[in-house]
Amino acid sequence: MEGLFRGIIAGRRHLTTLHGVNAQLDFHPYRFLPIVHNKKTGIDRHGGRMDSSNCSVIPLGEKREIDGRLRVHYYGYWIKAYEVPADTLQTKKLLIEALTRRLFNHTEYGLNIPGARLNEARSAYAAESDPAKRRVKGAMLAGALFNRATAIFTKLVEIQALGVDIQSDNELMRDCGQCLKESLTLGKMVMHRSGEEGIDELWGEPFKAFTFPIGDFFESRYIKIAQTMRDIDKLCASIVSMIGELSPFAGAVPLVCDMGQRAKTKTETLATDPDIFDVWAEFVVSIERIQAFRPTVPQNVNLELLHEIERGRQLILRGASLISDIARARVPMPKSTHEYVDQCVAYRNSCLHVASLMLGIA
Repeated sequence: MEGLFRGIIAGRRHLTTLHGVNAQLDFHPYRFLPIVHNKKTGIDRHGGRMDSSNCSVIPLGEKREIDGRLRVHYYGYWIKAYEVPADTLQTKKLLIEALTRRLFNHTEYGLNIPGARLNEARSAYAAESDPAKRRVKGAMLAGALFNRATAIFTKLVEIQALGVDIQSDNELMRDCGQCLKESLTLGKMVMHRSGEEGIDELWGEPFKAFTFPIGDFFESRYIKIAQTMRDIDKLCASIVSMIGELSPFAGAVPLVCDMGQRAKTKTETLATDPDIFDVWAEFVVSIERIQAFRPTVPQNVNLELLHEIERGRQLILRGASLISDIARARVPMPKSTHEYVDQCVAYRNSCLHVASLMLGIA
């Protein structure tokens, strides 16, 4: 029974075998997690030097070539940097279309209402009195507004291609902006497809793409990616803290660390990046390895401890699912993250309490 809770240093012994001598796992909430530090060179996983006492001394937005790849620094993370395209209506059109596809891919079903049905959606929302149904119809109205804005902007770009100068104060441009603005307000009613918290920040990105210069939009995305990586780090650290001293889960620690790294790499990589084939495959496989993990159950374990072990496995699976949702959406989910961290703490306390009762020391 005592072997069930023998001390396991959370991931450190695994990192020395995976990454070589003088490496250690650093669960710092504002850096890549795990960061593998070489004590001789002071170089992190991506080759970027960081001040060990305060990573914020590196200016936000500073760019460096690290391991042959241009990266930009935001809040302790060296993020893949991409060339900023020309700031034209055509560029904005392509960007808004891509953001539209991404938006409906991550939100609850039934919201992709054609812009041509905007008036119907608005009437249905206005007439609904039931709070639960009104939320859903408000989300559907947001989808219709979103599609109307995209349709207007697409036509404006087509008109511009014919040689017609489109000014920012054009009436259709104002209508497009108003649709996006109203959709952003209603976006707070929209839930993530998983049923987790709403991710209304996704609805704000097309409005930013419409109103911001392209360079400023890219900068806002890097900041959001850094925040997303921070949540992934927090989730991974919570899982390892929860299971690190529980011997049935010893084999899960390196899997969780690997999943966190793959998730952050997925977060920073655009779908148009040539590396996406390897990045996506590695990310999916890391999740599948977590799903396939089975704890090592000691002999003669009683039903109460067996239940705790299975509950821990289910918590790990939920954490992996949440990390996957966050990495794919590329925006933070702070409410869900906070709730999951609390669940990890509660589980660890409960499990240790049960063990102490079994050992007769409580």
